[in-house]
Amino acid sequence: MTIVRLGYVAMSEELKNASPSQTMTFKQFQGIKDRDAAINKLERIAISNLENCLRLLRHSKANEIHFFRLSSRLIPLANHEELSDWKFMRALKEPLKGIADFLQENPMRVDFHPDHFVLLNTLKTETLNNSIKTLSMHHALLKGMEIDPEHRCVLHVGGVYENREKALEQFIHNWGLVSTRLQNMIILENDDTSFTLHDTLYLCEKLGIPLVFDYHHHLAHHENINWQEQWDRIVGTWEHSKLSVKMHISSPRSEKEFRAHADYVDAEMFMDFLNGIKGSVPEIHCMIEAKKKDLALFKLAEDLKQMPEIETIDGSSFILK
Repeated sequence: MTIVRLGYVAMSEELKNASPSQTMTFKQFQGIKDRDAAINKLERIAISNLENCLRLLRHSKANEIHFFRLSSRLIPLANHEELSDWKFMRALKEPLKGIADFLQENPMRVDFHPDHFVLLNTLKTETLNNSIKTLSMHHALLKGMEIDPEHRCVLHVGGVYENREKALEQFIHNWGLVSTRLQNMIILENDDTSFTLHDTLYLCEKLGIPLVFDYHHHLAHHENINWQEQWDRIVGTWEHSKLSVKMHISSPRSEKEFRAHADYVDAEMFMDFLNGIKGSVPEIHCMIEAKKKDLALFKLAEDLKQMPEIETIDGSSFILK
């Protein structure tokens, strides 16, 4: 028996006017002649994003959803080089505490997936430094929300840079330049073009990092690797984590655009995965990476109710019999 919990990413298609990713470009910032006024506007945007984040968490609770990915764009221009003196965490203390209080009363799994420009296997010192700054911001936000940062940030391995083996070794080299507190926050996923499940397992086992298995990515880029034969190794990377095994689920937009994410998740495709892991773990958390966000979760939950292998627990949780 395995408990399956579904989650969704950052935004709601059902809840209106609740974007946690409102932004401001540096050009717009420069257009405000009074720098203090410009910073005040940035802080108002960030506070609004966090207030909307809390609305999304309340929306999740109302719909019995226990797993949510926070937007990584909560604080516009947070790491811009021209704003290095901006102490944004001071202004965000109160809205962050509001989220902390809510999660204390309504525990659910929340995490981040920093943007693609966070590259830990980069060959460029500047890019690595900026990546570490971005990860530090995520760490500060998690601490502000009173969330244990351990294993809360999922990353891709990074770029191939014309030599995949060297790129893997560069990740290992750069990993040693990342502080332990940030290392402990990171989990890695296989991707759909560059680093396969085999590549990612190599790093995760060598460095003690949990692996987030992306099923759709694997189907798009697997090099004849049978994921089921590797499943015990995937689970093994979570052995020392306090959190349940996590995976990503999405469906291809079409055969022609196989790598692109569809609006919804094909329940039959998802069941192929679930039947392959049945009974192997007590609980698994499945992040839906579909264009329709929470609406995709609602539809998948309804579709799964029709499956004979599924016993419903609540709006987003099931027992895989």
